[in-house]
Amino acid sequence: MKCRISTELGEIIVDTDVIAKYAGTIAVECIGIVGMATKNVKDGLVNLLRKENLSNGINVTVEDNRLCLDFHVIVAYGVSISAVSDNLIETVKYKVEEFTGIGVEQINIYVESVRVID
Repeated sequence: MKCRISTELGEIIVDTDVIAKYAGTIAVECIGIVGMATKNVKDGLVNLLRKENLSNGINVTVEDNRLCLDFHVIVAYGVSISAVSDNLIETVKYKVEEFTGIGVEQINIYVESVRVID
């Protein structure tokens, strides 16, 4: 899927994978986020994604040239999930809109697991 931005000189097309990778790097920098997650449907286990695969934990859809992002995250044990989620939403919305010039309509956060970090 792609986003289209029209300018006076032509059109800019941004692949949603680019947006997902960028959003993933922002997410893992947020305090309280251990990493992005993917769920193995076969056995129901949640796996922590490596930096090169962060976009697998994010689903980006485009509706009427507005972005909807779904994050599957692992949070640190002992943090407020609500506070971490609010920070993630605010940070990602601001930085993605600044980066792409496309408005973010909705951000959904799915907490897949909680991990103790050292």
